[in-house]
Amino acid sequence: MEQVPVEGGKEEKQLKWVPSAVNLDNHVIVPPEIDQSTFAGDADAGKKFVEDYISDLTKTKIDGSKQPLWDLHLLNVRTSEPDAEAVGVFRIHHSLGDGVSLTSLLLACTRQIADPDALPTIPTPRRNGGVLGRGFWRAVVAVWTAAVLMWNTAVDVAAFLLTAIWVEDTKTPLKGPHGVEFLPRRFVWKSMSLDDFKLVKNAMNATINDVALGATQAGLSRYLNRKLGKRGSENDGEQNNSLPAGSIRLRSTLLVNVRPGPGIQAMADMMEKDTEVKWGNWIGFILLPFTIGIRDDPLDYVRQAKAVVDRKKRSLEALFTFSIAEFVLKLFGTRRSNALSHRIITRTTLCFTNLVGPLEEIGYYGHPLAFLAPSSFNQPHGLMINFQSCVDKMTVVLSVDESTIPDPHQLCDDIVHSLELIKNAVISSHGLSQS
Repeated sequence: MEQVPVEGGKEEKQLKWVPSAVNLDNHVIVPPEIDQSTFAGDADAGKKFVEDYISDLTKTKIDGSKQPLWDLHLLNVRTSEPDAEAVGVFRIHHSLGDGVSLTSLLLACTRQIADPDALPTIPTPRRNGGVLGRGFWRAVVAVWTAAVLMWNTAVDVAAFLLTAIWVEDTKTPLKGPHGVEFLPRRFVWKSMSLDDFKLVKNAMNATINDVALGATQAGLSRYLNRKLGKRGSENDGEQNNSLPAGSIRLRSTLLVNVRPGPGIQAMADMMEKDTEVKWGNWIGFILLPFTIGIRDDPLDYVRQAKAVVDRKKRSLEALFTFSIAEFVLKLFGTRRSNALSHRIITRTTLCFTNLVGPLEEIGYYGHPLAFLAPSSFNQPHGLMINFQSCVDKMTVVLSVDESTIPDPHQLCDDIVHSLELIKNAVISSHGLSQS
């Protein structure tokens, strides 16, 4: 049995959950046999076919009569970068859960290749230790930490409210028009070595997320510099800057589930032992500013990203913005609450996420999994960027509106190339050897 949303209520349409029988034949779709010979001699043809297929899926809706709202498309097509013998495409309605919960549920269905009875190992964030010191100084540090937390939260909530009222990002070639959520999407992806991220992380005392944000910031700057004037090159520097100095406001909306997502062990127990797990979308907002500009030192992008993220960690922005949205929902109803969320998102430029994947090679019923590439569509952004790690790979996935970004592969390449420049700068400045 599954849970599905249905219409209910008197004054306005509401959603509630009722049991529903699931017929897998209605949800698993296998297209007619694909002639692999049509891709002979072209390493990218299979990947292009998958891109077109997924793009076509964004032009249609999941059949509402086939509850719950998800389907799985199995494509017997070989792809490159990363290499895969076939591709499975899950299309899942957001009402069934947030991205972290759904990804956890998928991974709970897999097992390690080396140990078919073992679930994948997912790294968990390390918590900082307790406040150092004793007595008076411990109290001073605790008071100071609380004061900084309250101040940062107040500033972030004020920025949230100002964005809801009138503050909007600069109109750039990356910002989608109003109504972009109703347009088809193009998904492109590319895999990189996770070791490159770890090399930069360790050398700069940063996190994988800092490095991903830094490479993204550099890639967006490179792309906009090309669009607004001078063409990007491997020797980009401040002397080749076509970007208006300090005048581009470009922010990412991070949608954060403020209720801790269930782990894959809890998901596995739910499926095998019929236990209950916490589920649903408890969404708060974090507005993450990107510093757009051409830098002589590629490492500046990571330093700037780390400074912003460290500052956001000392804030309760997500919890308070969730509370504001919840207050609007209870006081004015679903329509006004959705309007607030839509207003916030449309006044920013993009959505960014970074998800941690398994450490070991994993498989699904004996079929090895080559890569994971989660993304989304029908969001009111012209651009969404997702990073997903899996064993020794990091895959970056772009979901774009092609009328806004007609060359998504170029943007993806800019992000990948920016990571290469950052890695080379680390090797050069720290006297490291490249493995």
